Amino acid sequence: MSAKKFLLSSAQIKSLVPSMGWCLATDRVLVDGCRIAYMYRETPAAGGDSGWRSFAGDEDDEYMQNNGNHGVYDVNTVANYDRSVIPYLNASFGSRFDRTEDDRFVLLP
Repeated sequence: MSAKKFLLSSAQIKSLVPSMGWCLATDRVLVDGCRIAYMYRETPAAGGDSGWRSFAGDEDDEYMQNNGNHGVYDVNTVANYDRSVIPYLNASFGSRFDRTEDDRFVLLP
């Protein structure tokens, strides 16, 4: 098994948001460089969990069942990959967002 080749090096990660804990993100975002197309915030699963889950939007069940295709990362790290999520990071638990064709996030009902 080879190590993941992340799009950004640790030296490229800047402090963009205050510490909020960790989140789940897929390799489609952190390795392949896709923008986040769907994200939601659930009640934290454990200490340090921000509740955020971020996806490129094309990950299917088979992809997600392979634990090697996603991981837990600091929220700031994920924000470095797609800065457009930053204004939404303080949304309440239960919030879900979709990226629209005109590149905005909309809150889903």
